[in-house]
Amino acid sequence: MPTSHSLTSTDTLALEPAQATWQQFRVLLADAVTQQHLVKLTLSKYQGNEPALQRVEVSPVLLKAQWQLRCVYHYKTQHVTKNLTAEDAVSVFIALLQQGFKQANLQTRSQDCQLSQSKKGKYLLHCKVLATQVSTPEAAAHNRQKQRFVEQTRPFLTALGITDQQQQLIPAMSNKWKQINKFIEILANAVKETGIMHREQLHVADFGSGKAYLTFAMHDYFTQTLGVAVQVTGVELRQHLVDLCNDTAAKLALTGLHFEQGDVKHFKARGINVMVALHACDTATDYALHMGIRTGAEIIMCSPCCHKQIRPQVHLPAVLAPMLVHGIHLGQEAEMLTDSLRALLLEAHGYETKVFEFISLEHTSKNKMILATKRKTAKDNRAILQQIQALKQFYGITEHCLEQLLETAAE
Repeated sequence: MPTSHSLTSTDTLALEPAQATWQQFRVLLADAVTQQHLVKLTLSKYQGNEPALQRVEVSPVLLKAQWQLRCVYHYKTQHVTKNLTAEDAVSVFIALLQQGFKQANLQTRSQDCQLSQSKKGKYLLHCKVLATQVSTPEAAAHNRQKQRFVEQTRPFLTALGITDQQQQLIPAMSNKWKQINKFIEILANAVKETGIMHREQLHVADFGSGKAYLTFAMHDYFTQTLGVAVQVTGVELRQHLVDLCNDTAAKLALTGLHFEQGDVKHFKARGINVMVALHACDTATDYALHMGIRTGAEIIMCSPCCHKQIRPQVHLPAVLAPMLVHGIHLGQEAEMLTDSLRALLLEAHGYETKVFEFISLEHTSKNKMILATKRKTAKDNRAILQQIQALKQFYGITEHCLEQLLETAAE
């Protein structure tokens, strides 16, 4: 390993011959890489044979527990990223400087150095010792340990096929793993906002629980992370999935987790605190939202899909007709209108409501989330009701399932 070299002068060094300055920078660069002191390296003022290339930015990154260097090549229309081992890096950087970059800015833990080349080809090296030592970013952004709301070692993940017997993530389940963590993150924020973690007993209902990845995750979150006594009920139409999930819960000896056959339309509300319905088709979402409102749930989480009720009713306003004459646009407009009315109806009935992307489209095509948290104080809803009626009148809507359910319940 080369001996560390530091320049203590803040003055420009114009060493003769020019090769001496060049060699001195090479030593500084080699030190920074081999001793893992490099914080950032920027190569700029490119005058080589690739006209679209502008600069190269280098920063350290941990890949599979190995210190490496991430190189981002900035072109006019794109960025290209390459990772280099410490053994290969110095020679690559020197080659880049020899192939057209006229300036290099090297930041290490202890000093900043700038190498520049004049029009006459003369190298100038300027270094400044830092007053305080900079900590090396051991892992770059894409490699940082991400905060996980579910521990990968939890037994239910292995039982459900998310992780293997060594508690390692099964690659084919990576998208589901991301979805679970994102869902629990959203739930955790809602729990904190409402304060229901201080309750002695909670009831959570998950409608359309399916294979129950999220149902098990919610039970684990409340019991293991928060230490709250909870009754989690998964409701699913398919009996074989109900049996499978009950068997899994029994094998894991989980108390307070039960699955039953049924749907949201026929489920008898029993004081639900958290109501979840993901991917409930068409008006099933409305029945789920109504269930949550009627039972006084503090948290309502819905991911709607298959927006069929509103679309046939939409009367094309003249100004929008050229746009909505296209089927795909009309479908998107009907979906947005349906969920906007749902959000407004929730707000009119005592909830703070957010509509947002639940998880990236690369993980699931059904990615919208309606999140409602019960308001602690009453709010005048007259303005909201007027907004609902104005939207319905503008689009010619005469029926909205959730609105009808709420009106019927009020009679």
